[in-house]
Amino acid sequence: MESADKKQDQEKQRQETQFRALIKRVAQNHDRQAFAQLFDHFAPRLKSFMMRKNTSPELAEDLVQEAMIAVWKKAGLYEPTKGSVTTWVFTIARNLRIDRIRRDVHMPMTELGDYDEPSDAPEGEELLGRKQEDGLVAKALKNIPDEQRQVLILSFVEDMPQSEIATKLAIPLGTVKSRMRLAYGHLRRILETGL
Repeated sequence: MESADKKQDQEKQRQETQFRALIKRVAQNHDRQAFAQLFDHFAPRLKSFMMRKNTSPELAEDLVQEAMIAVWKKAGLYEPTKGSVTTWVFTIARNLRIDRIRRDVHMPMTELGDYDEPSDAPEGEELLGRKQEDGLVAKALKNIPDEQRQVLILSFVEDMPQSEIATKLAIPLGTVKSRMRLAYGHLRRILETGL
C-alpha cells in the first residue's frame, strides 16, 4: 500500500513538473503544441468538474473553452510558489463558473396585486425536520476522525475536487478517496443507528 502511494506521489510530481514546463513554454513563446497538451489533459477534466456542479453540457463546454483561453492568455501570471498548475487551472474554471452564474441570475418581476399562489417556502413541520437532520449530521460529523471530517469539509463546504484536496493536505489522492469512503461509512452508521 505504501509503495503504491509513493508511486502515485512520484507520478503526480512528474506530471506537475511537466505541466509547469508546458505553462512556461506557453507563457514565453505562445507555444501552441505545449498548449495543445495542456488542453488535451485539462479540458475533459474541467468539463467533468463543471457537470458535477450541475452545469448543462453546453454551458460546461463554453466554460471549458473560456477557461482554456484564460490559461493561454494568463500563462505568464502562473506562479509555482502559490500552487500546482492543476489547482491554478481549476481555480480559473471555478471562478468563471461563479461569474457566469452571477451574470445569468436575473430576478423576474411579479406584480403583487392579487397574487394568490401558494408559497414555495417550506412548512413549519418541514423546517423542523430539516433542523433535526442538520443537528444529526453535525453530531455525526463530530464523531468521525478529524482527518476524515477535514476531507469532507473541504469537499462539500469548500467545494474542492479530490485532487485539489490531496494537494492542499499534501497527501496522495488515494488517501483522500479512502478517507472519504471511510467518512461516508461512519456517517451512514451514525445516522442510521444513532451510535
